[in-house]
Amino acid sequence: MAGYQHYPSPTSSYAESFKRMVVREFEQGTLNKKQLNRKYGLRGHCTILKWCRKYGKLHYPYRNGTIGRPMKDPQKQRIKELENELENERLKVLAWEKLYEVIKREDGIDLLKKDAAKQFPNLPRSIPER
Repeated sequence: MAGYQHYPSPTSSYAESFKRMVVREFEQGTLNKKQLNRKYGLRGHCTILKWCRKYGKLHYPYRNGTIGRPMKDPQKQRIKELENELENERLKVLAWEKLYEVIKREDGIDLLKKDAAKQFPNLPRSIPER
């Protein structure tokens, strides 16, 4: 590893300026965490992540299922999250529509009619019909 400087051993504490430099290098995207660990002799798989959460300019969530470097633009990240939620809701609606079709076809019950409850003869009546 020619050209790499040697930095403090893992048992010593690191200067804040050093931590900020590593975070800045990570956020620029030139090296990943594993490469930075090797370059600077850092130990521990989450050292850089902890520093990024403290000193970084990007959003580093705690265990939300994302893998890898976060998006640089928080608005784009939020848009992507909303698009995923929208797709999940679209799939739910599709499932309910299929369920509605099956109930209507197999049982002859139209759930969208106002008097749908009258189509269920076995339901107990809490309010007497007029």
